[in-house]
Amino acid sequence: MAGEGEKPVFFFDIDNCLYPKSLDIHRMMATLIDKFFEDHLSLSQQDANELHYKYYREYGLAIEGLVRHHKVNALEYNSKVDDALPLENVIKPDKELRKLIEDIDTSKVRLWLFTNAYITHGKRVVKLLKIDDLFEGMTYCDYGSEKFYCKPHVEMFDKAMQEAGIKSNQNCYFVDDSYINCKAADERGWKVAHLLDKADAPPPQQASKYQIRSLQELRTIFPEVFKSSE
Repeated sequence: MAGEGEKPVFFFDIDNCLYPKSLDIHRMMATLIDKFFEDHLSLSQQDANELHYKYYREYGLAIEGLVRHHKVNALEYNSKVDDALPLENVIKPDKELRKLIEDIDTSKVRLWLFTNAYITHGKRVVKLLKIDDLFEGMTYCDYGSEKFYCKPHVEMFDKAMQEAGIKSNQNCYFVDDSYINCKAADERGWKVAHLLDKADAPPPQQASKYQIRSLQELRTIFPEVFKSSE
């Protein structure tokens, strides 16, 4: 069997997953993205907003559409959008989250971050949450490379497995708030938990076997990766 004997990896998405969607960082980010579209493509606010969401739907990330169709410098975009967010005012350390991750038995699974953001943003978020020391590494969307991929592309999942050093899809656990990312991971054979915010309406069809409203539910659906409570 492929990957027999290898230690499984638990991949954690970062944005709207390790911190609640209710912090509204997504809205702050959307405002900066729209402004970037307006300034760089000389669009009206409405046209910028429409194009932003068109690319988000088509590619899973607005930046991919910008680079693909408008030759925008992705690192410049990152500095004006993700790195410009006043995260220090919004994201605070989360003791319950830290305890949850500490309760995962790292003799059974390895912990890895898996984000569509660039490395600077990913590192900033986990540092503010005070959980940056709990993960072995991070697979991120490499805006600096000529051709980059993001979730839900197959190439991005392949990259995550390669970087985390794991060969078998069956040995991958994953939690993400994105429907399309969870669906893609589920189709590969990953063990997937789709995280919905408390205010989210459930999708007509589940993205994966498990659908949760809180990261704490990971204890119940994947008890095998947690330290025994004895």
